[in-house]
Amino acid sequence: MKKQNHSHKHVHTHEDKHEHTHSHAHTKAVLNRLSRAIGHLESIKTMVESGRDCSEVLIQLSAVKAALNNTGKIILKDHMEHCIVDAVEKGDQDAIQDLEKAIDRFMK
Repeated sequence: MKKQNHSHKHVHTHEDKHEHTHSHAHTKAVLNRLSRAIGHLESIKTMVESGRDCSEVLIQLSAVKAALNNTGKIILKDHMEHCIVDAVEKGDQDAIQDLEKAIDRFMK
């Protein structure tokens, strides 16, 4: 379960065994990138609705995919620098396993 307060800190709990809080340095940058990707997707939707060439649509989709992958890299780096460092220090194997699962899904 994740809870978020206004100072961009996330509280993670793992099956109510324990709780830890981490600051994320790049939350604003991630939110800005996601907003741009959403806007880009909306424009692609409009392209499809207006019957634009499929090649153009595919090129734009590939740009959004690249932007999302780069955003994921920022989130991963931020998570490793803050949450995982803390989890290793505290011996939190659940957080490390959660990251491994998330990386597996992200890389597919």
